[in-house]
Amino acid sequence: MRTKSGFTELAPDKLRWNCCPDLVPVESSAEVSACQEIIGQERALRAIQTGLDIKSLGYNIFITGMVGTGRTTTVKQLLDQLEKGDKTPDDILYVNNFKNPDEPVLVMLPAGRGKEFGQAMAKLIDLLKTNIPSLLKSPYYAEKRDGVVEAQQKKQRDLLQSFEAEVAEQGFSVIQVQMGMFSRPDLIPVIEGQPIPFPKIESLVKEKKLPKETLDGLRERYGKLTSKLEDIFERLKEIDEETRALLRSWDEESITPVIKGAIDEVREVFLFPKIGAYLDEVERELVKSLDAFKDQKKEEKEAAEDFLEYRVNLLVDNSDQKGAPVVMETNPNYVNLFGSIESSVSRAGMSLTDFTMIKAGSFLKANGGYLVVNALDALVEPGVWATLKRTLRNQIFEIQNYLQMYLFSNARLKPEPVRADVKVVMIGDAAIFNLLYFADGDFKKIFKIKAEFDAEMAKDDKSFADYVRFIKKICDDDGLLPLDKEGIGALIEYSTRVAGRQGKLSTRFHVIADVIRESSYWAHKADKPAVGREDVEKAIAERFERVSLIEDKIQELIEEGTILIDTDGAVVGQVNGLSVYDMGQFMFGKPARITARTSMGRAGVINIEREADLSGPTHNKGVLILGGYLRGKYASRRPMSLTASLAFEQSYGGVDGDSASSTEVYALLSSLSGLPIRQDLAVTGSLSQRGEIQPIGGVNEKIEGFFDVCRAKGLTGTQGVLIPHRNARNLMLRSDVVAAVKDGKFHVYPVRTIDEGIEILTGVEAGTPEADGGYPEGTVHGLVDRELQRLAKGLAAFNAPGEKGENPPEGSK
Repeated sequence: MRTKSGFTELAPDKLRWNCCPDLVPVESSAEVSACQEIIGQERALRAIQTGLDIKSLGYNIFITGMVGTGRTTTVKQLLDQLEKGDKTPDDILYVNNFKNPDEPVLVMLPAGRGKEFGQAMAKLIDLLKTNIPSLLKSPYYAEKRDGVVEAQQKKQRDLLQSFEAEVAEQGFSVIQVQMGMFSRPDLIPVIEGQPIPFPKIESLVKEKKLPKETLDGLRERYGKLTSKLEDIFERLKEIDEETRALLRSWDEESITPVIKGAIDEVREVFLFPKIGAYLDEVERELVKSLDAFKDQKKEEKEAAEDFLEYRVNLLVDNSDQKGAPVVMETNPNYVNLFGSIESSVSRAGMSLTDFTMIKAGSFLKANGGYLVVNALDALVEPGVWATLKRTLRNQIFEIQNYLQMYLFSNARLKPEPVRADVKVVMIGDAAIFNLLYFADGDFKKIFKIKAEFDAEMAKDDKSFADYVRFIKKICDDDGLLPLDKEGIGALIEYSTRVAGRQGKLSTRFHVIADVIRESSYWAHKADKPAVGREDVEKAIAERFERVSLIEDKIQELIEEGTILIDTDGAVVGQVNGLSVYDMGQFMFGKPARITARTSMGRAGVINIEREADLSGPTHNKGVLILGGYLRGKYASRRPMSLTASLAFEQSYGGVDGDSASSTEVYALLSSLSGLPIRQDLAVTGSLSQRGEIQPIGGVNEKIEGFFDVCRAKGLTGTQGVLIPHRNARNLMLRSDVVAAVKDGKFHVYPVRTIDEGIEILTGVEAGTPEADGGYPEGTVHGLVDRELQRLAKGLAAFNAPGEKGENPPEGSK
């Protein structure tokens, strides 16, 4: 629509999309069934489905999208719903490696059989601990054992009796000589029936009471008998060894059938090659360790530790699992994700570990299924990304001691690796995905599926129906009041505002769900049976009121004049720009004074914000584009000699974005032409080098920010904003702004080009190029062109030889 001045203005019905009651298919959200499926993410669902269906190496899934689009919740729900196959993954066990205890043996059994095998082994040991001692106490065993012992002892007695008889014949007797704590056998001469030691015999020889020949004969016989005594005792030791060997043989002969029979019972139940090989080792070790069954008087804890090597460590028990597991790891540190090898400290302070101390993490629990982790959480945890990447690339998972990685532990185990069969679903944002994709060469090989969650969805009858069912789900889950037709319409309108486009609805369902909850709160507080439009609008207003302290403080500074903003009159080289402040939780807009000063010189356009290091790269680009526009407009026939400065007045925190580039052009054109700019208008829009006004972001917040300032200072009926015409589709203004436009107190002008904008701001025709490239007198461009010529001539005259200081040019603007 055109105003009386001839400028195009947006009609009130173009400033906001209103949800017609007829678009809401029900009278109340209580009338529909709750939504269970995923809404508005068809593209992402197809990508995830593709990743789930392709079982080849590397087809893991990386999900991106804005926070709040329901990525994590949606993935969990999707994995539960999608067809994943009926096969339940195997149980994962570790058993002792009797040949090399530092390398535990991996055993994979069908789901549920792992627990059964562990119970069978525990029952086996308990059975042997009962049956073997009973057998040892049986008369059958005792008689045979006693017979072996008696026969061997008889051999020893016969040998000793024979030797003692020989010793007696030779005039000696066998005695025991005490040597400290021990005694040893020795020979002592016997004379006239009395044992006499050699020292005493030597004394008798010296006293001539005994012939020396008798002493010599005794010594000679003593030497021979002593040598024979040593042989006898060596033979006695051999008989002892024979006895032990015979007893051992008898133990094996009598007890081995018990062990073999018990193990064969287990073997018949678990007909798996690896179980068979393990049971063979168990049988051999049990036969070697029969003495452990003979001593049953230890404490219960010590007795259990005696048979530790025969335990089964069931890492992953899938007995209760139906189909492929879905594991959501919310705290993906190394131990939680990949498990650990625990250790204990001995009395000597040494770190000890064994195969029973191996613990599984989420990765192993998800083996044969799906693991969902947050990308940022996984990346910041030490060791997680490198291990995850290596495991997915090689399809082999090795459990390691986390402390061992940092050399804090000397207890080392190297369990047999597990074949990894895990589909990893990683949730992050686009920045993390791009970082990994371009910086990590392995990433693109192991995450071949990217699923992007959209922040908006098409607005049609189906989406309206889906939204109503989503409302029903939130109300049912949280026990909230239902929404009536008007309340649903208000919520859909707010969703459109969040989406930022009149033809879209937001899929940031956590925001929408919060509004539903808070709307129910306000309706319940007012004792209403259902949530209406006023409750939804109040909830939205309260949400922003809670976090709008900074906005209110800036508004106060503008109203009291601390921040200088004019909303009436006209000023040369000064324009009201529109800025957006992004506070994270919400955004708001406020006007900012932008000024331009021009003079003779060759410095071009000086960006004061850049010179002060307060300008971001996008704003710098906008200023450079501005220079290109000026050169294309005014320097086609002659060089342009100009020094101009641009500034955001009272801006101290940095400026970025190019939405002020058109505003800066208007300020420059005003300064050069001398035409004042209307201060009751504010401007936003990005500039192209051809003078086109391009769309920008935050258009609703910018318009509302200037409207709030104008309303505070008094609406005059002439105030308004200039926006890019292509932003009209993004408008979802507050109701009070629309009402003011409808009453003619505020205006929104869609602008396509700089020429349109400068005509609205100055009330002077912009001017079109003539045949010689100049512009008509009295037009904006004509005045600017004339001023640029004046500045160029003045600079040339100033720089001419011999002319310096003569006929000084007119002052600058």
